[in-house]
Amino acid sequence: MATKKAAKKKSRRTVMYSSGGKKLYAVRDASGKFKDIQQYSRAHAADIRAGSTAETKAAAKKAAKKVARKAGAAKKAVAKKVTTAKKAVAKKVAKRASAAKSAVAKAVKSVKRALKKVTG
Repeated sequence: MATKKAAKKKSRRTVMYSSGGKKLYAVRDASGKFKDIQQYSRAHAADIRAGSTAETKAAAKKAAKKVARKAGAAKKAVAKKVTTAKKAVAKKVAKRASAAKSAVAKAVKSVKRALKKVTG
């Protein structure tokens, strides 16, 4: 049977005050002895700058969502351009076809006229 590894006790900070009246944090090690003494203002500022893992994950998720949204928008724009180009090509082809059709109709009409003149 596998034994569970004992979790390392997190170091805690005790609030104290210096002789000048500044608020201090006394950091203790796992055994309870003072390991470090920090000025509260500096320690607090460092804590705020660090940010939590939950905040970091949320920011990463938000950024990924934004990138996905931009990619979707770009995809839609490309699809729209393709559709517009297809419509333009279809319109051009239809125009050419109608021009060819009218040219053929004119040619047929002139041939009929010429035949009429010859046959009388």
